[in-house]
Amino acid sequence: MRILVVEDDDRVARGLVTALRNSSYDVCRVATAEGALRAPTADVVLLDLGLPDADGIDLLRRLRERPETAIIAVTARGEERERVRGLRLGADDYVVKPFGVSELLARIDAVLRRTRAARAGTGETAPPIHAGPLTLDPGSREADLDGTPLALPRKEFDLLALLASRAPAVVDRDTILDQVWEATWESSTRTLDTHIASLRGKLGGSGTVRIQTVRGVGYRLIARPG
Repeated sequence: MRILVVEDDDRVARGLVTALRNSSYDVCRVATAEGALRAPTADVVLLDLGLPDADGIDLLRRLRERPETAIIAVTARGEERERVRGLRLGADDYVVKPFGVSELLARIDAVLRRTRAARAGTGETAPPIHAGPLTLDPGSREADLDGTPLALPRKEFDLLALLASRAPAVVDRDTILDQVWEATWESSTRTLDTHIASLRGKLGGSGTVRIQTVRGVGYRLIARPG
């Protein structure tokens, strides 16, 4: 998953890039509007609206011409009028500085989820997800491990796809419950544990892919190169 960070403040940019790479995203950073327009297409753009060479709103309009890209405006402009303007011009979300890394990661996950849903509604399929010898195809909802198909019910597929798309980063329980079950109630945590146990049983025979528990946080998928 590729993220383009458009931020002219080196200190802020370094923090963003480090946090995103620690979460296993492929990150490219540019400091100008010109650099953003020349950069390779990304799945998500984190766009600072206060750029030195152009109005960030004008850049937002031009980036919005790329329908496959989600855009999150990251800016110090916190007034409601500015937020509404940015959203009406095509931003998928709006984060006001200063913000927490956890909040930003949650917003990235949310816009990616909405983007995938929109693609599904138009018949456009998301690309396959690879983690070592594990491949998951969101379009056909087929999973393959070491050349052997995996029979996965819908929620098991969604859970494994989330872990694989973020591997080897840890995905916290709240994020899993929100994205896979769209719930946070107490009983759903037991449902998560049950699905993790079932997936471990289906992955265990290969020895190449496993789900690790990170106590007090969540789970990570660890895969040997295929």
